[in-house]
Amino acid sequence: MSRPPLGYALTVAAAGFFAVNGTVSTLALQAGIPAPWLTALRCGGAAVALLAALAVVAPERLRLSWREVPFLAAFGVVGVALTQCLYYVAIGRLPVGIALVFEMTAPVFIALWVWLVRGERVRRRLWAALLLSLSGLTFVAEVWTGGGGLDAVGVVAAFGAALCLATYYLLGERGATTRDPVALTCWSFVAAALFWAVAAPWWPFDPALLGASVPVSLGSLQLPLWALVCWIVVLGAVVPFWLSIAALRHLPPTTAGLVATVEPVLASVVAWLWVEQVLSGWQVLGGVVVLVGIGLAQTARRAAIRPAPVPETVAPA
Repeated sequence: MSRPPLGYALTVAAAGFFAVNGTVSTLALQAGIPAPWLTALRCGGAAVALLAALAVVAPERLRLSWREVPFLAAFGVVGVALTQCLYYVAIGRLPVGIALVFEMTAPVFIALWVWLVRGERVRRRLWAALLLSLSGLTFVAEVWTGGGGLDAVGVVAAFGAALCLATYYLLGERGATTRDPVALTCWSFVAAALFWAVAAPWWPFDPALLGASVPVSLGSLQLPLWALVCWIVVLGAVVPFWLSIAALRHLPPTTAGLVATVEPVLASVVAWLWVEQVLSGWQVLGGVVVLVGIGLAQTARRAAIRPAPVPETVAPA
């Protein structure tokens, strides 16, 4: 039985876990672990966890044909591996909330793509969504001050993550027609893990770094880096992913996507309370304007296939 209140609660909980993960990941990056290796650890850990869970619960859902391999490879490399790595580069150089605001413009790119390339009909609200998003990003960047101190590489990485995220959604629409979202995302994590095994091989990595003590900005508390990595894998990927999947049993994808736009808000609050990442009034206003634009873009398409949930930002397009 569909229970919308439960769906709302699950979606907000998933967004909350992802929001906290942004700050935890920032601490791990500041401890000295490079973004590609942190991405490799997250993708590899999530792949192992999802493979193990499906092997126990529903092994038949792991069946794979050779015909699917090229698609899953592209889906996992672009949609998961590069999205997460660029996101980590962005939050290493920008406040978490601002990086997420840039990344979550993906639905605007999707709506433009399906209109310009696929020739799909879109609602007129797309133009309002585009105008609001561009206006909001202008406030976020505080362009009248020369960029508001935002790191140029971080902004480019965040926009790159948005484009990769848009690609994930568009490919996910195709993959979701033949596979269930859980198995599809599982194999995408596997493809991402294999990609990083080649792109960021482990032999230059010093495992002793995982045992280093990391100040976590909670008084004098310090935790080993491996504890942060475990949080990123389990509570930053696997748990919120399952919550977002469960929410789609009770809410339409568009509704779940709109609710999930609370993630940048929650991420900004967590980063402010935890590591004192303070946003200016203009940046807060710009973030709100962008989120309104994203909401309009989410509903701009007249007909959309249910996409696979994304592992970092769960708002379906």
